[in-house]
Amino acid sequence: MLPDAVLQFLRAAGLAGAHETPAASTLAGGVSSDIWRVDLQDGPICVKRALARLRVAQVWEAPVERNRFECEWFRVAGDAAPGAVPRILAQGDGVFAMEYLDAARHPVWKEQLRAGIAEPSFAAQVGERLAAIHAASAGRESVAQRFPTDALFHALRLEPYLLATARAHPDLKEALSSLAGRTAETHRCLVHGDVSPKNILAGPHGPVFLDAECAWYGDPAFDLAFCLNHLLLKCVWVPRARDAFLECFDALCSAYLMKVDWEGTVELEQRAASLLPGLLLARIDGKSPVEYIVEEAQKAQVRRTARALLTAPPASLNDIRKTWQRSLQ
Repeated sequence: MLPDAVLQFLRAAGLAGAHETPAASTLAGGVSSDIWRVDLQDGPICVKRALARLRVAQVWEAPVERNRFECEWFRVAGDAAPGAVPRILAQGDGVFAMEYLDAARHPVWKEQLRAGIAEPSFAAQVGERLAAIHAASAGRESVAQRFPTDALFHALRLEPYLLATARAHPDLKEALSSLAGRTAETHRCLVHGDVSPKNILAGPHGPVFLDAECAWYGDPAFDLAFCLNHLLLKCVWVPRARDAFLECFDALCSAYLMKVDWEGTVELEQRAASLLPGLLLARIDGKSPVEYIVEEAQKAQVRRTARALLTAPPASLNDIRKTWQRSLQ
């Protein structure tokens, strides 16, 4: 059953009738939000409400105003890459309603990867659409002004990932703090901040991006490294598909970098390559560890590789791919 405040929001927005009490079911929404499928008289919609305290083992709090910036990201991204995001239907205080996308036609990419289904052509589409969103917003002060979210990005990404990991690995504090500082100071374009396979649907017309709660006008290298990081980690989760995952890594890299026209490709790739090992280590020892790497031997393998790459920063993303492939063998 929907909370009363959410029901009142739907009625005030004109999505639900004044006396309509629609059926609702909870959807899987990760750690940061409540998400419902709401079956209105006109058909199903999706409603999302941000949580002030995230559902993780460590204390992790973030302002619910991120909900507003998520809607703004959807609007900018939808203009830049039509079909790449769900339509926003209504927006309120800490809550919004959007188009419901049927799971049968829009499977979650993470679930496909879990099953060993890894298509390089789809990974390339992810890279292309992500680059299109970055390119359309790059250097646009009017877009930057809509996302005064430096502090929010720090609370949701830099602190729980890089800085929390630095506390777990004191000998790497300087390297990880430097990565966090450089990322915070780089403002090139509109960044999603959570480009993870769990937030990408494999739609009939290409990838659809969800969950832009970390939206920020900042460093595009963060989005690129964040997504590639997941493709590397999936090699540990589903070993039988590791070659296909690495092909997806290559395809996404290539497709994305071919579309970069707002800055030097080499410069952007170097930032992504130096950042990626920090994110690898963060998904083991930061505030948001991946739930599917549980064996100590697997964690140790990720730590060894990530620490080595942080100590001797790679020159390119391909260097990381080769190092990672060797570590798996």
